[in-house]
Amino acid sequence: MQQHTASPERMRPYPEASARRICVRVASELQPLIPRFLANRRTEIASLERAVERRDAETLRRIGHCLKGVGGGYGFDEITRIGAQIEGYDKEGNGEAARPLIDALKRYLENVEVRFE
Repeated sequence: MQQHTASPERMRPYPEASARRICVRVASELQPLIPRFLANRRTEIASLERAVERRDAETLRRIGHCLKGVGGGYGFDEITRIGAQIEGYDKEGNGEAARPLIDALKRYLENVEVRFE
């Protein structure tokens, strides 16, 4: 099982997520909030996919910015990292490049295992 920590290097998709479980340690006082938090992220994936299809740069930027802001606060640094990349691609005017990141976010959410401390 892989432990995840944020990386300061240029952000990239998370290909390993499809191969194994990812353990994220979260403070026990956040336990009641985590199911809803993760469900909201899954909803945002659908919104991101629609935004790419519609070439809706503002929605990509907004959701990417939101992901960047909320992930680390709940202990999900990978969500923050992916969100920052999505936001950055939009700023570069390359929303189509966000597709691999959206896929990486999906894989991450499918494979993340939360452990409460």
